[in-house]
Amino acid sequence: MAKKKLNSLSDLGGFVFSTNEKEDFSSYSDEKPSYVEPKDQQLEAHFSNKGRGGKTVTIISGFQGEELDLKALAKLLKTKCGVGGSVKEGDIIIQGNYRDKIMSILKQEGYQVKRVGG
Repeated sequence: MAKKKLNSLSDLGGFVFSTNEKEDFSSYSDEKPSYVEPKDQQLEAHFSNKGRGGKTVTIISGFQGEELDLKALAKLLKTKCGVGGSVKEGDIIIQGNYRDKIMSILKQEGYQVKRVGG
């Protein structure tokens, strides 16, 4: 079995090595804040049918926060629109062209939403 080649320091998994015993490593954290207020988030509402066999979807991107919060927001949108959807790579994908309805729902929830494209 071949060994994986390391191309950069990030391939080591985020380890930091130092001989300085007094160094404070807490400032090197890459963690995102766990909760961001809805009013502080700028979401984007896209409409797309590319790569989906001509089926139309509404994509909500730009969410900051925990995966559970993202899934809860997706569930709320799917329930209010009465359609299916999923969460992939930090985006909420809702089946159908419900961009205007989703934008009004998100504004009621306190999010800032921007219409992107057509």
